[in-house]
Amino acid sequence: MKALTDRLPAFSLFAAVLSGAGLPIYIYAPKYYADTYGVSLTALGAVLFGLRLFDVVQDPVLGWISERLTRFKKLAITLTAIALALAMIGLFAVAPPIAPIWWFGLTITGLFTAFSFLTINFYAQGISKAGTAEGGHVRLAAWRESGALLGVCIAAVIPTVLIGVVAYPFAVFAIGFAVVALVAAYFMWPEWKGRVAQEPSHIRDIIADPIARRLLILALVNATPLAVSSTLFLFYVESRLGAPGWEGALLVLFFLTAALSSPLWSALARRFGEKRVLLAAMTLAVASFGYTLTLSTGDVIPFAIICVLSGATIGADLTLMPAMFAKRMAAISPTGGQGFGLWSLVNKFTLAFAAVVLLPMLERSGFTAGATDLPDTALTTLTVLYAVVPSLLKLLAIGLLVATKLEE
Repeated sequence: MKALTDRLPAFSLFAAVLSGAGLPIYIYAPKYYADTYGVSLTALGAVLFGLRLFDVVQDPVLGWISERLTRFKKLAITLTAIALALAMIGLFAVAPPIAPIWWFGLTITGLFTAFSFLTINFYAQGISKAGTAEGGHVRLAAWRESGALLGVCIAAVIPTVLIGVVAYPFAVFAIGFAVVALVAAYFMWPEWKGRVAQEPSHIRDIIADPIARRLLILALVNATPLAVSSTLFLFYVESRLGAPGWEGALLVLFFLTAALSSPLWSALARRFGEKRVLLAAMTLAVASFGYTLTLSTGDVIPFAIICVLSGATIGADLTLMPAMFAKRMAAISPTGGQGFGLWSLVNKFTLAFAAVVLLPMLERSGFTAGATDLPDTALTTLTVLYAVVPSLLKLLAIGLLVATKLEE
């Protein structure tokens, strides 16, 4: 057990950096480029969807590379962390030297390629870190995902806090992120270990395994509601609730609740089983998304309550789903790289769905970012996309989980 608990804070810090380069970028980057450079939501959605198509090839390849790194693994990961930092600076702190939409595509591709490679290696390393200790995967997931969710909280709130305080808030955020990323890479340095005994796994063996395949499908469906709500969150608060300026506080409330709930979900899963606890969390998520339909302009406090409830359910998703998948990978693919290449792919594809489907639908309904005189059809479309779509997807995820037989 000592081997598991050693240096877990380093895992938390690195998870915080990775999460700060993931979800918050989907929350802020499209709106930032739409507001600052006038790029259309449809064009931004097309770029993000194109990037996800690229990931279909890229992520399995990155998983293949990860499993075959030996002596140069530490160097490769360190160089990738530097690339992640530079891409973040390019995205937010450098005025586009070419057309903004092309600069957006170039920098965000570099950012998410580095993010993918680091994430695949990070989660694969967790398989050997957890070992065969009883409840090891869930315990490691609690440390890792608590750090990740705290990282999301910090990355989500800093830009809104800096607005009005400094002249270039997103540039300051990007530079600060780059510094923290390099610090986290330094503390994780001793943890990276290349393949020693196990042979690299084959992606066809992972896909052929019925439990692993069902978990990947479940991850795709279950993570999409978070992608939908994250993509539309800023627009919903600003335009539907009519509460500009509250975005940062509500985001912190959402992700902080998720982070604080993670250890609780971990403890409940060790006692009652991951599947049973996850089903309870999914049911709560459906109820919280459904209640959002009753809100109208000015309902900030009721929405804050929804942020607490839905944030807690996200804590369960992000803690238990990777732990369940890691446990299966430990049984069929101990090196983990190929498996988490697929895991990274399906989780990022949910954000592609939100970008390429929802943003154009919102724009066609008459919605314009930052406008104060939106037509009723635009507000109705925004509400339906934010509340109804995630509810239906969660119900589908519940059905898939009930039908999945897991080895507890």
